[in-house]
This record gives sequence, C-alpha cells and structure tokens, in this order.
Amino acid sequence: MRQAALDGDLQAQCYLGVCYQNGQNVPQDHQEAVKWLRRSAEQGDPVAQCYLAVCFLNGTGVPQEFGEAAKWMREAAEQGDPAAQFNLGTLYETGQGVTQNYADAVKWYREAARRGYPPAQFNLGVFYETGQVVPQNFTEAVRWYREAAEQELAPAQCNLGLCYQTGRGVEQNQAEAMKWFIRAARQGDQTAQHNLGLHYAATDAGVETPLDEIDKILLELDAKDKARGKDIEEKPEESGTIELS
Repeated sequence: MRQAALDGDLQAQCYLGVCYQNGQNVPQDHQEAVKWLRRSAEQGDPVAQCYLAVCFLNGTGVPQEFGEAAKWMREAAEQGDPAAQFNLGTLYETGQGVTQNYADAVKWYREAARRGYPPAQFNLGVFYETGQVVPQNFTEAVRWYREAAEQELAPAQCNLGLCYQTGRGVEQNQAEAMKWFIRAARQGDQTAQHNLGLHYAATDAGVETPLDEIDKILLELDAKDKARGKDIEEKPEESGTIELS
C-alpha cells in the first residue's frame, strides 16, 4: 500500500492517510495523515478531499482554517460525495468558512439527501417543517424524515413520531407515533424518551395508545431487530455533525 502511495496512486494515498489518522496498522500521526490526504486530494480524490477538509475544520494535523475546510469540502461536494455535500451544507448553515447562506445550505442538503444520506435528509426535513428558506410543507418534511428514519437515524425517527402524533403532513396515528418514538428511544434519543414517557403516562391515565397496542409494537420491533442481526441501541446519533465519507 505504501509503495502504491509513493508511486502516486490516489486511492492508496487516501487509504494511507486514513490509516495514519486513525492509527490503523501504523502509529497515529495526524501530520502524516494530512500529508497523504493532501496528495490524494490534489489529484482529485473526493474521499481524501472530504477527510482533508475535516482536518482543517477541526485543526487536526494542520492549523484550524475554516476557509480551507470549505474549499476542500466544495471540491468533494461538486464531485457528488454525499458526506461532503452534507458537510458543505452544514458550513453554509453555520457560516463557518463561508458567508452564512441558508439557501445554499438547503441546496447542498438536498443534493446529499437525494443520494440517500440520512443526516442531510433529516436536515432537509427540518427546513420543510419550519418553512425556513423553502415554503413550509409538512408532507415534504414527513417524506424526508421517513427516508432518514428508515435508515435508523434517531432524530428523524423522533420527528416522524411527532408528525404522526400531531397529524402534521400525515394522518394522525398514535400507534405509529409510538413505534417511531420507541425506535428512536432505543438509540438514546432523549427527546423521544421524553415523548415516550408522556405517552406511557397518558396510557396509565386511560387515554392515548392502549397497553396491548404498545406490547404489539414492541414485539414487532424486537422481531425486526433480530432479523437484522444487530442491536440498534448501539448505533450512534449522526445528525448535526460533520460527517466523513
């Protein structure tokens, strides 16, 4: 791998840079990571460009420089890298390294969302729900929350549950609301846990979703978890953070 990187193979350079960044099979060395990531990025590798941008954003192996972070993130985003597109949207939303521009944030979130990137789908849903930049459209919000929720993004599951609970953008359905709250709560989403607690309290008071319906939902979710062969409680939250490719 090192020889291929020395010979100019951009993918090998990117892989070697990531290895140095994570200390995988080599001693962790952030400056060495940046050296190899930069070589790959300068040859146009979008994954390396995204990683290099994050190095500049966090000041890892290089001085923190938001302008450079935005530059490399844009290079990767314009090549269609969904993580970079999401990250560039985040930079535009927060005004880091670029002039704050919510319209551009939505543009890049949409690009990443169309490529199936869950955090971007969630953020796009929030813009549609709040009506910021785009016309308020609860149906579109539900559409994007669902896309992300079905990929196990906990905040999207929580918001989808709220939409079912209130009937925003979808027919009101307390059982569906419970299902999505439970899925999010199992991943540690505190808002979902709070909403779930309120639901249980309402159930004890004799209203909202009956206990037998709750038990049915839990059994169905347990069966799905077993079929997937993994415990969704171990999956971390991703929303609102800079993502790597």
